[in-house]
Amino acid sequence: MGQPDQTSSVTPLRAMSRAVSFAAFGSLLLSQLAFAQSASQPANSGSAASQDNRTTYNAASTADDSDDGAIPAANGTTANADGASQRPAISDSHAGDDITGSILDEDIRRLNTREAPVDEAPRRRAAESASTAETPGIPLGTFVLRPSVTQSINTETTKDGNTRQRRAFLETDAAATLTSDWGRHQLSVTSEGAWQKNISGEGEEQPSFKVNGDLRLDLPHDTVAHLTAGYNFYREDTDDPDAIANATQQSDVQEFSAGASVQRDFGILRGTTALALTRSIYSDATLASGATVALSDRNQTTGTLRGRLGYELSPALIPFIEATVGRTLYDETRDSAGYERSSQSYGTKAGVEVDLGEKLKGEVGVGYERADFEDNRLSSIDTATLDASLLWSPVRGTDVNFDLQTSIQPTTTAGESGYVSHALTTTVTHQLRDNLVGRMIGGVVWRNYPTDSTINDELVYTAATGLTWNINRYLDLTSSLGYELTARKEGSDSQQWRAGVGLKLKR
Repeated sequence: MGQPDQTSSVTPLRAMSRAVSFAAFGSLLLSQLAFAQSASQPANSGSAASQDNRTTYNAASTADDSDDGAIPAANGTTANADGASQRPAISDSHAGDDITGSILDEDIRRLNTREAPVDEAPRRRAAESASTAETPGIPLGTFVLRPSVTQSINTETTKDGNTRQRRAFLETDAAATLTSDWGRHQLSVTSEGAWQKNISGEGEEQPSFKVNGDLRLDLPHDTVAHLTAGYNFYREDTDDPDAIANATQQSDVQEFSAGASVQRDFGILRGTTALALTRSIYSDATLASGATVALSDRNQTTGTLRGRLGYELSPALIPFIEATVGRTLYDETRDSAGYERSSQSYGTKAGVEVDLGEKLKGEVGVGYERADFEDNRLSSIDTATLDASLLWSPVRGTDVNFDLQTSIQPTTTAGESGYVSHALTTTVTHQLRDNLVGRMIGGVVWRNYPTDSTINDELVYTAATGLTWNINRYLDLTSSLGYELTARKEGSDSQQWRAGVGLKLKR
């Protein structure tokens, strides 16, 4: 009999080969799905830790936002207090300047801190260790509180000309961050303070306290708004240009600040408008005889309006232009020497924001700034400005923070308008071991007085180093060593050495 006709064009051999191919393909597909499912398991198991880190990074970006716009300083100058995208790597604009008391005090406190940085971009994620582990904090409803207390014993030697003072003192530093864990918007509150008590020798104690709040509002149409408020208390340093000579206690300064900023993206354009107000109050200074010197004529209120427009060439490169106007009003029309200190200020700047991810982040700008005073006897001050704030990570575990600020600093010295401050600070942080972190800080401030001034220029050099040993997740051992030199063309130089060790408890 003849063979039956085939009803399909596929022969049995071909059908078998296709079945084998389909089976092999199905097995390969199932193996890939199984592999993907197994690979996703560790990420899910670490969701709690990632939520913790996300909360910390949100706090960091929020605090940075509050530092980047037009926030006037106590003396009528302005500092930036914009959104995080405007000044992602900057710390407080005048953190190293002389308007906040001793420069060395600020350096020592930065050396001793092991909190997650609030003024820098999130670090490259490293392996979990005692140095990088984040404390869980204390849940308070929809907020997380992370407090810390450092108790240290210190020694300090101050030399001014032929006068030398030594003291040993206890210092208690307290800090806390309170961050919301909301699905939208964010509120962040940061605070820190220092209290000193002399246990031997003589020398002025330097208490300080500050608290800052920032409410970020995520609005429609790529719009972000910030409402900020703060309080800052410190005691003027004896090397401050406005310090009272031979005073046993300098003036206590209180600063109240409030501000608002709005940032919106218009495609490749990014616009920012910021308004800031600062109120400064000065207490009396105490002389060696017990008499007091009233300094209420320095009380002032400053308002500043700033606008910035950026052009996004790419997410990593945004050129910008910026304009600032300000007004400073003193409570008393004339100070104790009969001068009208109220002033107007304005400035402009052009620069570029850089965001290369983990390696380099920050901004650089050049511009011009001027301050005019109501009293015709006080000459105007103007200067070219060069500002830079860069965070560079050359290798894993090493961070370099470079900060350069130019600002006009009015003075209350009779017959003087003020000076131009050029402040440069570099901080290097390196993880020496799994639980050991070292820091080095170097800085210089050039107080450049006008050519018609009777006061000569001054240079202030600072250097500090410190180590932090993480005993465990909740306890650190800290050590610090610092030096400050104020060099004057006329008159004697002043020097200060300080060393200390302490224990830090954090939660």
